[in-house]
Amino acid sequence: QVRLVESGGGLAQAGGSLRLSCAASGDTFSRNVMTWFRQVPGKEREFVAGISRSGGNIDVADSVKGRFTISRDNAKNTVYLQMNSLKPEDTAVYYCATTNTFFTIRRTAVDYGTWGQGTQVTVSS
Repeated sequence: QVRLVESGGGLAQAGGSLRLSCAASGDTFSRNVMTWFRQVPGKEREFVAGISRSGGNIDVADSVKGRFTISRDNAKNTVYLQMNSLKPEDTAVYYCATTNTFFTIRRTAVDYGTWGQGTQVTVSS
């Protein structure tokens, strides 16, 4: 069973950058697709980005395309989300998620069974 711990959240000004990390325990990390979701109060979790096991396939939501980059380092069991040109509407709790039941990138939160605790990102205008 993979366990996930996010870090790197915090306060940023509009136009600024933050880099989120998600460290995974367990020896199956390199076999898992990894994703980032975000959630604001009263709304469902929203897909942000996903990356395949090898890193060869990446999917990024239109709302962050061109500003956010997902990457992974299988040697370090870590997936990253580089967030540039931040906007106030990027304010949310960011979660990483994974599964070992399929190997494609899916955009639906309910499909993922393993989640981190989340990290708050707040962007001020």
